[in-house]
Amino acid sequence: MTPSNATGHDEIKEVELPRRDWILLPLISLFTIAVVVGSTELIARHLFPQTKKTIYAMVHDSSVAMRGYPNVVCRGSNNHDIPATEYRLNSCGHRTSLGCGPRSTGVYRMVLVGSSVALGEGVPMEKTIAALLPKEISQQTGRKVELYNEGMWSEVPHVIAQNFNVVQAANPDMILWVLTPHDITVTPLTLDAENSPQAAGKGGTAPGQQAGFLLRLWRRVKESLSTKSVPDTIGELWQHALDDYGTPPSVILLQHVLYESQSQYVKSYLRRGDDDAGFLQAHLSPQWQSFLQAFNTDAARVEAQAKAAGVPLVVVLVPSRAQAAMISMGEWPAGYDPYKLGDELRSIIVSHGGIYADILPGFRTIPNPEQYYFPVDGHPNTEGHEIIANLLAKALTNASVPALSATSPTQPTPAKVN
Repeated sequence: MTPSNATGHDEIKEVELPRRDWILLPLISLFTIAVVVGSTELIARHLFPQTKKTIYAMVHDSSVAMRGYPNVVCRGSNNHDIPATEYRLNSCGHRTSLGCGPRSTGVYRMVLVGSSVALGEGVPMEKTIAALLPKEISQQTGRKVELYNEGMWSEVPHVIAQNFNVVQAANPDMILWVLTPHDITVTPLTLDAENSPQAAGKGGTAPGQQAGFLLRLWRRVKESLSTKSVPDTIGELWQHALDDYGTPPSVILLQHVLYESQSQYVKSYLRRGDDDAGFLQAHLSPQWQSFLQAFNTDAARVEAQAKAAGVPLVVVLVPSRAQAAMISMGEWPAGYDPYKLGDELRSIIVSHGGIYADILPGFRTIPNPEQYYFPVDGHPNTEGHEIIANLLAKALTNASVPALSATSPTQPTPAKVN
């Protein structure tokens, strides 16, 4: 009798992998991951090359404000996302082609103040708001208009209030104050820097330095978890890490891909912390209310000094990238309102006798306006500056500023044609 070749299920032996395979397979997996990540990083570095931050050679720290060095020309970028840009300063340390002397006879001079958007970060000087706006206004009013740009990094509300004499020295007929949501959050930090032991000359260690990294991280996690879900907390911590330590080119590449979708970008932005996205809430948090209280104090000081000098003050809010996208979409999640901050600023400025130029409604008719901002960095790009200059020119010539009104009595009356 021939023995059967069939064997029972319980007699089948599982073939065991050789011991070396238990080592080689994980190594191959790790090698594959390394190749993919490395290739992505190399491609990202090619698309977004690292640029030395040589632009800081153009500024020096004066108290809590950065000032421009006279007659400096340098080139650089703050972010992989922004192309290297030339910054040319005049003999007063301002990014303008105008000299420091008095304005020409018969010319209406606007003096622009503000931070990086007013400066024109990442945009050639001839394509900034400062360069385009006077041409637009001259075209619409027939007046000779020039704009002297005093915008500079860290030229936040408190700094402008403290250094109004610099603004007045430029002999303005009008002061144009360009604000961004970020500017409103910086004033409390500026006050903290002024009141720190170092600023007072008392030595010691700043509170933020006393706590170690792990303790600060733990506090940030607890604060975030008190109001947010775990995924949103992780997203906020990730964003803080990118802000604190810089964004790798591969992450910038990924963000560029993700931010192509308007809705996805807005959803992602609204998951950020209160510091970044809180101004978009329909009911502002206590923190943002305190930000506005600090701004109100500085705005009152600036307006009082402008009034004493007999110069009108005009304030405009340039929307953030996400804010512009929400306005264009015409809809947003419950509990949010992209017009809220503008309404608050209008109330503050008008209450002190200033003029508020509202350009936010102009973004309703612009499809996908977020494409006119640098996707990751968030500053307006060249096209963004052109759009803002056009909207601002319309806002300034609609009779809100009598001297720039298209029907101003100071302009010659056109001859009638029979």
